[in-house]
Amino acid sequence: MTTYGFLGIGIMGKAMVENLLKARFSVNVWNRTGSRCAPLVGQGAVQYQTPAEVVATSDITFAMVSDPAAAEALCFDAGGVLAGITAGKSYVDVSTVDPETSAKIAKAIQDKGGRFLEAPVSGSKKPAEDGTLVFLCSGDKALFDDAQPALDVMGKKSFYFDQIGQGAQMKLVINMIMGSMMTAFGEGLALGDKVGLEMGDIIDVLAQGAINNPMFQLKGPQMANGNFSPAFPLKHMQKDMRLALLLGDEHDQPLFTASAANSIYIKARQEGYAEDDFSASFKVIKKD
Repeated sequence: MTTYGFLGIGIMGKAMVENLLKARFSVNVWNRTGSRCAPLVGQGAVQYQTPAEVVATSDITFAMVSDPAAAEALCFDAGGVLAGITAGKSYVDVSTVDPETSAKIAKAIQDKGGRFLEAPVSGSKKPAEDGTLVFLCSGDKALFDDAQPALDVMGKKSFYFDQIGQGAQMKLVINMIMGSMMTAFGEGLALGDKVGLEMGDIIDVLAQGAINNPMFQLKGPQMANGNFSPAFPLKHMQKDMRLALLLGDEHDQPLFTASAANSIYIKARQEGYAEDDFSASFKVIKKD
């Protein structure tokens, strides 16, 4: 029976581990703030004090952390992932990082005889809870196949791309589109409100047309009611927009719309909305 590890018990990680436990998988867990593991231990997970211990006692270890700096620290710091990697151990990073960070971690894992798969996810809190995430994977194909039972529990679809970095690139492209859509949606709701249209009516009309999508129907009513509880924190969306813009610069691809949207997220962070949901970009768009 495969034993899974999971590093990073945040909004996403907690929900993902809960689904693994519900499927009766054996799961070892670690989080920098150890108390966050307590509810999972109560459901059957085994908690360890360092990432290295989780990796050493697990066949396949997943990690979900906030950004490239956190992913590198998790891997390379004392007591980190690399300290637990030996031949036969497998590491799946589901964090959203830049391709260069992913390649750096992959090489370090492989140099110690381990297997590496990058598998950033498309989806936020609700899909994580429902087990309907989409995994964007690249790296060791055999590990992709071996991890499939866990991926199937946590998600509804897993894509595989040949080259390390392509999973990260796909995630940045997807989140760049989503982040830009959210700011355009916010501007539409704000303009409609200014001219006297009910936001609920705008959302209902959108639902009947070609541009309708689940994000508008989920986030729209929450935005109209002033509910910005974080499913995907705004600070993480701004990080992903920044990484996408850097990717565009590297490949000489202008990203005019994404650049404008990123400016809105930066302003929202400056105004204190970093920990709110990324839909809180609406707060800096809508001015009374």
